[in-house]
Amino acid sequence: MFYREAGDFKTSYVADSQTFPIKFDRFRYYAVLLVAFAIVPFVINDYWVNAVFLPFLIYSIAAIGLNILVGYCGQVSLGTGGFMAVGAYACYKLMTGFPEVSIFFHVIISGGITAGVCVLFGLPSLRIKGFYLAVATLAAQFFLVWLFNRVGWFYNYSASGQINAPERTVLGVPITGAETAPWAAYLFCLVFTVVCALVARNMTRGMQGRQWMAIRDMDIAAEIIGVNPLKAKLSAFAVSGFFVGIAGALFFAVYLGAVEVGEVFGINKSFLVLFMVIIGGLGSIFGSFAGAAFLVLLPVLLKNVLVGGLGWPTDLAAHFEFIIVGGLIVIFLVAEPHGLAQLWRVAKEKLRLWPFPH
Repeated sequence: MFYREAGDFKTSYVADSQTFPIKFDRFRYYAVLLVAFAIVPFVINDYWVNAVFLPFLIYSIAAIGLNILVGYCGQVSLGTGGFMAVGAYACYKLMTGFPEVSIFFHVIISGGITAGVCVLFGLPSLRIKGFYLAVATLAAQFFLVWLFNRVGWFYNYSASGQINAPERTVLGVPITGAETAPWAAYLFCLVFTVVCALVARNMTRGMQGRQWMAIRDMDIAAEIIGVNPLKAKLSAFAVSGFFVGIAGALFFAVYLGAVEVGEVFGINKSFLVLFMVIIGGLGSIFGSFAGAAFLVLLPVLLKNVLVGGLGWPTDLAAHFEFIIVGGLIVIFLVAEPHGLAQLWRVAKEKLRLWPFPH
C-alpha cells in the first residue's frame, strides 16, 4: 500500500525524466546511501569487509563496466580478467613511480590507461561481432596475462613475479597495507562504486546510451539513422575499460594487497564477471549490483550452511557451488534472459498494483 504514484505529479520535463521518478524509489535510494555511508562503517568488522563488502563493491564496478559493453552495446567480451589486470598493474606502477601522489588519483589514472588498452583491443569490433569478437577478446585475455608474466618491468623485476601494494593514505588514514582499518577500505571502495554507478546510469540514459542500444539492436539500421559505429563501439569499449580498470586497481591495492596475475586475473575472473552480468540482467545497472551480490554471497552462504552446518567437506561444497551457478545460468538464459533485474522490475509493478488484480 505504500508503493503508490497517487499524488506524485510531475510539472516539468526534468522531473518526469529523472532517474527515480517515483518518490518512494528516491526515498529508498537515499535510505540505502545513508545506511551504507553512516551506519555500516561503524558496525562492520574485518571478516565482513573482506568476505562480503569489498568483493561486492569491486565486482559491482567490474560488472557495470562489462554490462555497458555487453548489455548496452551488444559487444561480447571475454577479456575482463585481463583488463582488470591492466588496471592493477597500472596502479602498481603509478604507486611505486609516484609515491607522493594520492592513491585516489592512481586508481582513476589506472582506469584511463585500461580504457586505452580496451579501445586498442576493441578495434576488431568494427569488422567482426558475435562469437568472432568473443574470440578476439579472449585472445586479449591470454595475451595480457602472458605479458604481465613475462615482462619483468611490470612487476619491477621482483624475484617472486608478484606485485605488492605499498602503504598509502588518504587524508592521513591508511588505505593500503597491513595497518588499514576495515571501515577505511570499505568507504574508499564505496565512494568509487557510488560515483561509477551514477556516471554509468546517466550515460546509459542519455544520448550515448541510446547510441549504444541502437548498435546493439541492429548496427546497420543504427548507421542509417546517423549513429557512427566507430564512435559508438569504441566509446563503449573505453567506458567499459575505465570501470573495469578501476575495479582491477581496487582489487589489487585495497582488497588483496598482493597479486600474481595468472592466479588472480585468469580466465576464471572473466567468466565470473560475465556470469554476474548474465544472472543480474543484461542492460541493467541494478542487475550488475544484483549479480555481484548473488555470486559474492553464494559461496559465503554455502560455506556456512554446507561446511559449517552440515559438515560437508570443503571441496564438495565448492563443487556444489559450480553446479548451482551453472544451473542458474541455464535457467536465466531460458526462462528469464533479463535476469534478477527483470524479476525485481516485475515485483515492483506488482507492488504498484497490489491489492488490485489489474
